[in-house]
Amino acid sequence: MHHQPHKAGFVSIIGKPNVGKSTLMNTLIGEKLSIITSKAQTTRHRILGILNGEHFQIVYADTPGIITPHYALHQSMMRFVNNAMIDADILLWLVDAREKEIEETLKKKIMERSLPVFLLINKIDLVSTTQLTKTVNYWSENMEVAKMIPISALEKTNIAQVFDSVLTYLPEHPPYYPKDTLTDKPERFFVAEIIREKIFLHYQQEIPYSTEVVVTEFKEGEQIIKIRAEINVERRSQKGILIGRKGEALKEVGIEARRDLEKFLRKKIFLEQRVKIVPEWRKKRNQLYRFGYY
Repeated sequence: MHHQPHKAGFVSIIGKPNVGKSTLMNTLIGEKLSIITSKAQTTRHRILGILNGEHFQIVYADTPGIITPHYALHQSMMRFVNNAMIDADILLWLVDAREKEIEETLKKKIMERSLPVFLLINKIDLVSTTQLTKTVNYWSENMEVAKMIPISALEKTNIAQVFDSVLTYLPEHPPYYPKDTLTDKPERFFVAEIIREKIFLHYQQEIPYSTEVVVTEFKEGEQIIKIRAEINVERRSQKGILIGRKGEALKEVGIEARRDLEKFLRKKIFLEQRVKIVPEWRKKRNQLYRFGYY
């Protein structure tokens, strides 16, 4: 009887903000692990999503969008991207079907690594066949990659092809994580992400970017999970906007977050939110450490 070898490896998803990395990750895993909002730079950490089969384990890593660092927080985000490239067995490089523009420094970085790169041209549901042909031709002329696959992460077009290609290139290796693991992050990480997603959806301008959510309490009872979350902002004016008139705005965030949390944790949730001012936390290393960025 032929015994099928076990394959396992790390697959990093990289690309500029807004190309749909989180949507792709969630489609590949089948779980909503990464924040999906239409605003750029919503993913601040590197999040692992683990897909297990009888003879394989694929560890997908969603990384922050590639940006030019403006402050300490951005530098930390870029470090996640660099590390993702170091750890990876396979690189999924995501580009937008509507864009024909290559980042030279990134191209150099990618080409320096001797690992299979799949160029995934995403959002093909938004372009015509002619436009797609042009985009494919552009990338073919500019990049040498192991595979080039036009996809729509949102509509799940050609996702099976991505999965099959990953499986083909995956090295033989025992599983890195226990087979029932879905992610490397603890539950409270996702609690904070879910609340943060709601803030991204409800507030304009700089508010979401100046906000960091910390779960200060997570008590699991038989019937109910008690969660306390601290929402940190940089200025008093932001605190006022976040809370809103008579606390209405924050209440709305709480209601929506609780609904998602109950789905995610499959239990009743009691959620308490407090807003706290931490001046200029994005520039202060000690605060970034406290929020888990290093």
